[in-house]
Amino acid sequence: MSKYIINGPARLNGIFQPSGAKNAALKMIAASLLTKEKVILENCPDILDVRSLIDLIESLGAKTSFSNNVLEIDPSKVNKFRPDDKIAKKIRASIVLVGPLIARFNKAQIAHPGGCLIGNRPLDAHMEVFKQYGVKVESKKNSYNFSTLKLIGAKTFPCLSVTATENAIMTAVLASGISVVYAAAAEPEIKDLILMLRSMGAKIKGAGTHNVTIEGVKKLSGTRFRIIPDRIEIGTIVCAALATNSEITINDVREKDMGNFIYKLESLGAKFKIENSQLTVLKSKIISGKIDTRTYPGFSTDLQSPTAALLTQAHGKSRKFETLFENRFNFISELNKMGAKIKQINDFVIEISGPTNMTGAKIESSDLRAGAALVIAGLIAKGKTVINNIDIFERGYEKWENKLSNLGVEIIKEE
Repeated sequence: MSKYIINGPARLNGIFQPSGAKNAALKMIAASLLTKEKVILENCPDILDVRSLIDLIESLGAKTSFSNNVLEIDPSKVNKFRPDDKIAKKIRASIVLVGPLIARFNKAQIAHPGGCLIGNRPLDAHMEVFKQYGVKVESKKNSYNFSTLKLIGAKTFPCLSVTATENAIMTAVLASGISVVYAAAAEPEIKDLILMLRSMGAKIKGAGTHNVTIEGVKKLSGTRFRIIPDRIEIGTIVCAALATNSEITINDVREKDMGNFIYKLESLGAKFKIENSQLTVLKSKIISGKIDTRTYPGFSTDLQSPTAALLTQAHGKSRKFETLFENRFNFISELNKMGAKIKQINDFVIEISGPTNMTGAKIESSDLRAGAALVIAGLIAKGKTVINNIDIFERGYEKWENKLSNLGVEIIKEE
């Protein structure tokens, strides 16, 4: 188990370079199984979730090489349709292997996926998608089995589920006939996945919309593709800069991909300068307000925890409404240990009073995005903050001890 030790309070200064998008990279790694030719992913984040998914496809027979954020995948020798159970149980993204495996073998088996404990995250939407393609789904005690004689195009309704939408698209690209994904999620990472699949020869219309049409093809080729920047990492460092009243510049920002995040923070007093693909966070006085999480382009649930840490420094009483997960407030008790004044109203609503003086403490990360909130709290707090179980934070954030150190933060990582 690793930990961060942060000496605060910090003032950030410099230029921040975000990594590639975690939620795009994972699906593209899965999509590599749809071809027998080499796939090269540039700007691939070197994070634990990516490493776990690499291990999973290697357990199926794929060969990989990963260096300097370039991931090369040779899927030509993939000859298994059940990834390693132990690894699959650790990572939620293992579910997105199912669509490509069914498309490749007409069958798949997978252990119940793992991931962060952030509330009820049923796989019903995925199962319904597969059934609509004519796939037989069997749920066993420790695994799911999928089988079909032939994939035939279908109309599917993943109901704005991101990963179910991605499974629907990846299952359809090699199916016979036309498929339409209605009520598709429209996150930027899904659009990027579609652009990658198009570069492999897939015929897909409607990228970035809620209705996606796929005309099945007989085979896909290899590709070389560059992954978009991680908007959640960008949002997290924005919250860190505002919480510490710092001024930094962030490279490779796609303003549209951020949804209403920047607009919402501006309504709370945040000041930004956006020029081309650079976003500069200016020193700002943050006031209280109300934030509710929504599907894209609404306020991302993955930025709910980092923003809560920011609002501990806002003037007044703020309220946050989490609309997607009922167990995403595990970080509250840790922030309150440090002097925050956060009250949980119910499973979906918290109230934050600020600004508060925070003091360093020994705290522990409970999930990926909660870890982001704790790191920001460590930057705000006076004195030494020790964040245990930082491995779970590193599932989605690449080498942040180095990135923060480059911005002037006193931070070390201990194994």
